[in-house]
Amino acid sequence: MYTIHPIITGFTHTSKGTYLYHHSVHKYFDCDGFLDLPVTVFLVQGGGRKILIDTGMSDTERAGKYHHPGSKQPEGFAIYDQLKKIGIECGEIDAVVFTHLHWDHVYYLDHFPGADLYVQKNEYEFALNPIPLYHKSYEYPAIGIKPQFEGRSFNLLEGETKIMDGISVYPSPGHSVGHQTVVVKTRDGDYHCCGDLIFTYDNLREIPEIAYDISPPGRFLDIVDAWHSIVELKKRAASREMILPTHAPEMKDLVNSGRILGA
Repeated sequence: MYTIHPIITGFTHTSKGTYLYHHSVHKYFDCDGFLDLPVTVFLVQGGGRKILIDTGMSDTERAGKYHHPGSKQPEGFAIYDQLKKIGIECGEIDAVVFTHLHWDHVYYLDHFPGADLYVQKNEYEFALNPIPLYHKSYEYPAIGIKPQFEGRSFNLLEGETKIMDGISVYPSPGHSVGHQTVVVKTRDGDYHCCGDLIFTYDNLREIPEIAYDISPPGRFLDIVDAWHSIVELKKRAASREMILPTHAPEMKDLVNSGRILGA
């Protein structure tokens, strides 16, 4: 059994109408303006192991210049600083399991030179040679910078698989080609760390009047894959409380509460 410590590594300044909600559901939600969405990673501990699910976002300057203007990483929020605050050195991290390889999930990877890295094979292959539309998402060298994962070796996964006792993954494409959800077994039950499959818990809501069994997000690579992946997430997770998205605004309340999941 593991415990899960949610950690916020910064905030992306994000349009609600563009990212959180598909245009077909705008009339059912407040879609005006912007939100500073948390960029959450999860420290998993148990069985003598320390594992990260994603490593979080970049510093403020790079986030604003290449990604979301207005985003910020306050002082002390980088993943290496956050770990140090709770008494963990980066060298103690045994593994990093990535939901996907977008810029705000992979930063400061050089601080974890000894960690085993896990990602879906098709995500890794696309990240190495994305179409120009996704050059910024993966920090492809054509934009003048290099990706955090350059030169690193990964354990390339193909589909649903167990990584180690109590930790498994299953594909949840839609936001990216090879997006995956990480399942962590705890005393509370199985938590589903679903990355950017959803941006808000609103994305799980049904809208019966238009026969929607979810309320899809507005940011996606493939809306068909995204739809089916969100429906599958709802089937697999025991409850909403067992779903942990990277960017849901509620993650701020969870972190501020100081709660360690599964403790």
